[in-house]
Amino acid sequence: MALKDSDNRGGGSESPAGGRFALIIFIVAVASFLLFLFTGIGRETGREISYSEFISRVQKDQVESVKIVDGSRIQGVLREVRNSEGLFVTSIPYDDPALLSLLEEHKVRVAGGKTPVSLWFYALQLGPSILLIVFLVMMMRQNQGQGNKAFQFGKSRAHRYEGSKKIAFADVAGQEEAKHELQEVVQFLRDPQKFVKMGARIPKGVLLVGMPGTGKTMLARAVAGEAGVAYFNISGSDFVEMFVGVGASRVRDLFEQGRKNAPCIIFIDELDAVGRTRGAGYGGGHDEREQTLNQMLVEMDGFETKDGVIILAATNRPDVLDPALLRPGRFDRQVVVAMPDIREREAILRIHASKIPLSPEVDLQRFARATPGMSGADLANLVNEAALFAARKDKETVDSADFEEARDKLLMGVARRSMVMPERDRRMTAVHESGHALLHYHLEFADPLHKVTIIPRGQALGVAISLPENDSYSRAKGWILDRIAICYGGYVAETLVYGETTTGTRSDLQQATELARRMVCEYGMSSALGAVAWGQEEEPIFIGKEIARHREFSEDTAKQIDSEVRKILDETRKRAEDILSGHRDQLDALSEELLRKETLDDAEIRAMLGFGPASGGVAGK
Repeated sequence: MALKDSDNRGGGSESPAGGRFALIIFIVAVASFLLFLFTGIGRETGREISYSEFISRVQKDQVESVKIVDGSRIQGVLREVRNSEGLFVTSIPYDDPALLSLLEEHKVRVAGGKTPVSLWFYALQLGPSILLIVFLVMMMRQNQGQGNKAFQFGKSRAHRYEGSKKIAFADVAGQEEAKHELQEVVQFLRDPQKFVKMGARIPKGVLLVGMPGTGKTMLARAVAGEAGVAYFNISGSDFVEMFVGVGASRVRDLFEQGRKNAPCIIFIDELDAVGRTRGAGYGGGHDEREQTLNQMLVEMDGFETKDGVIILAATNRPDVLDPALLRPGRFDRQVVVAMPDIREREAILRIHASKIPLSPEVDLQRFARATPGMSGADLANLVNEAALFAARKDKETVDSADFEEARDKLLMGVARRSMVMPERDRRMTAVHESGHALLHYHLEFADPLHKVTIIPRGQALGVAISLPENDSYSRAKGWILDRIAICYGGYVAETLVYGETTTGTRSDLQQATELARRMVCEYGMSSALGAVAWGQEEEPIFIGKEIARHREFSEDTAKQIDSEVRKILDETRKRAEDILSGHRDQLDALSEELLRKETLDDAEIRAMLGFGPASGGVAGK
């Protein structure tokens, strides 16, 4: 939704006429300077000779006439030389009282005195400097008219958004719990006396926590739209600059703007950019970011609820925030903005699909069910990609095929149809992906297969994609074991058909090993080691990535962990071998069909292998 940016803090806009006038002055200054350099005004003619040579020529009666200029320069003409070679100039290095007597003795005509200098000469000499000063003054005044951005480093960069069409909670699909929490903020901004009379204190700050793309910024704008108040938006990274003290100054200016425009909402996006735990960096020095955070803590402490200013902030890393920010009196309320469930995904798809020419046959509920784990931003991107596919094909409406193609692109990557693969590599890829796909129909807890393809997509030469029937928030041991067996499907299929494997099994083996280790070390799913969490992930705040697993167990326990991981991997691989070797005819048939069509979906595989329609049970039984 487009909102009008009406940030009028600077006061005044750029004048096109003033800019053109300053440019004209600059061009005139440059032209005058060049004219002064190359026109030769006031420049003496003749070759330069030394004063001693001049005296010698006078004594030899070779000088016909001289002109003394300002008592320090001599311009002369030699006898019996009538071209330019007879002209010379020289400088008088010292006061010579015998010069005139010498010239008179050798009958040299003498002229001279102070040469008058014209005003034009002075204008050319001083004019460029004067015009350049005028140009700089005008540019400085113009910068002041634009908010004096060149000199006001300490001013806040917050943008104020207003507009006739506000964003309301109805424009944000789903997130009912988050809306309910934020409704109190809206009521306080509308009628603060209602809470003051009851002696209630509204939270000064509300922290929106959620994964990227879940709509945290949209919810903040909806609060401002529902309350009908001003909305200031700034990113956490806008506070910190290379100049010491600028961030703290911008924080002070931002909160001062909030007080002047109360009631209002100040929204700080990506709060973790400035609000990370103090002393977390290398060396633990008092850097500019920590100084900015300290000023923010002080300003939030000084805020009074009667000011009518609410601070909203958003982050997807609440674990790295300084505890002082999260204490009561500052950001004392956290609102979780979760990933949308199936009903919310359908509502989000309908909002974005209302902006495109949608074909009546498109079932948005089916696509909502087929996009688990996607955020609101992902779903908006899905609709946009579908519209782009339809436009490329010159269609009048966006149909289901466009949505399917867009979903496959987002799930599996861009199809590299122009890539030329040797026939042996194509066959081995088909066998590999068929091994993955076939296990989905013979394992009890496996998710239904969505599509299998040997068209290279992204970094993979082939992909087998499964989609859960319902949203899942936790996984049982049976599902994890089946998932590990599916990971081994490509490895086992290649071994059965060719007696060897390829490097394409690398990512499958990594995923299988990681799942097995988590079962033993984190989930307590090993009967031998029991329900104990072995080891702890170390995640330094200043890096933000896992770099090691901290060992808090003995070498004997480490051997037991390795033994249990190996046991799980061997058992699941053996189970995959039993299934694929027992259904070798299905594996060969699926591989040949995949070679012929390159892409097969669930319905085509069921019809070819005789599994029957999907019913939620085990497909192969």
